[in-house]
Amino acid sequence: MTKPFDIVVHGATGFTGRLVIEYLLQHYPAGSGVRWAMGGRSADKLAAVRDEVGAPADTPLVVTDSADAASLQALMAQTRLVLTTVGPYQLYGNELVAACAASGVDYVDLCGEPAWMRKMIDTHETSAKGSGARIVFSCGFDSIPFDLGMLMLQNEMQAQFGGTANRVRGRVRKMKGTFSGGTAASLKATMAAAMQDPGVMDLLRNPFSLTPGFEGPRQPSGNKPMLEEDTGLWVAPFVMAAINTRNLHRSNFLLGHAWGADLVYDEMMVTGPGEKGEAIAKAVAADKSLGAEGGPKPGEGPSRAEREAGFYDVLFLGQDAAGHTVRVGVKGDRDPGYGSTSKMIAEAAVCLLQDARGTTGGIWTPASAMGVALIARLQKNAGMQFAVESA
Repeated sequence: MTKPFDIVVHGATGFTGRLVIEYLLQHYPAGSGVRWAMGGRSADKLAAVRDEVGAPADTPLVVTDSADAASLQALMAQTRLVLTTVGPYQLYGNELVAACAASGVDYVDLCGEPAWMRKMIDTHETSAKGSGARIVFSCGFDSIPFDLGMLMLQNEMQAQFGGTANRVRGRVRKMKGTFSGGTAASLKATMAAAMQDPGVMDLLRNPFSLTPGFEGPRQPSGNKPMLEEDTGLWVAPFVMAAINTRNLHRSNFLLGHAWGADLVYDEMMVTGPGEKGEAIAKAVAADKSLGAEGGPKPGEGPSRAEREAGFYDVLFLGQDAAGHTVRVGVKGDRDPGYGSTSKMIAEAAVCLLQDARGTTGGIWTPASAMGVALIARLQKNAGMQFAVESA
């Protein structure tokens, strides 16, 4: 049976969901070969957003309520893939992941909640493998640039030196833009869960929390400012490292440890040289504003001008046991939390359906599910650059 839609955007009336719709309108309009629909709890709100973003009047609208079992089953019958921007996922994603895993429907999200992700892996990976559903978490700024940056670095190391880098550093060289209200809400929800369940805190502390049955070597904590001797630059803790490091280790795990079972990885933000770099690094380390009150709320975000003025630039430095080194840069042309993230998840959805047909059912990461095909799409369509750099 052919389903009417390839993709339903669940949460199309939210801030990030609207940006996804705008992107799909521009890159995958009617007749492009990608059949997509706007999904949300209110038909009236969906119609209003459709008109506000300038979508054609015949753009399909699907009323989806993840708290309603009948609504979820109807959604499963209508689409090949659900793209969901409705977080925190530990509050609003449980039933949707369960339905997709049971029904053989693909799924992509923007999750940065490792304890919840581990719960979904433990609970639903077997059913997803049985049904053929490909569940791919973390298809936004956390963790696509980092996951695919590592993939490109290891591929280049293999091509140049015939082996992999067992020590890799991810360094955010430049970044302008705000983190999303959803990221802040996810952090608060995760901390609340950790207060209630000590097991959640154990998962949050473990860099291998997403690799069930595998514990690799000791990893750097990355939680204190430090001066890196080889560059002469100060680095500070990077707020997304807690999720990105776990996703990268899961990618390696799912790829059969193609990057080596001894991989050591850390991720930090570059703040510059000298006393000024040191002062900034210490200020960054002391900043706890992301989880505080008064930050952006889910559904809120920067203006178009602010999004378009944003950018990011991440360097990956890899070294193998023999001392060979490779450098890979990953850059994005919009603010990370909204402008670039909305493009990444849209391309991930299309890539999973069109380019990753050999990927079987299960719970995946972007690098392990889509690999270099996703790099190609992001470079072609989404304003991202992946490049091997000289020292």
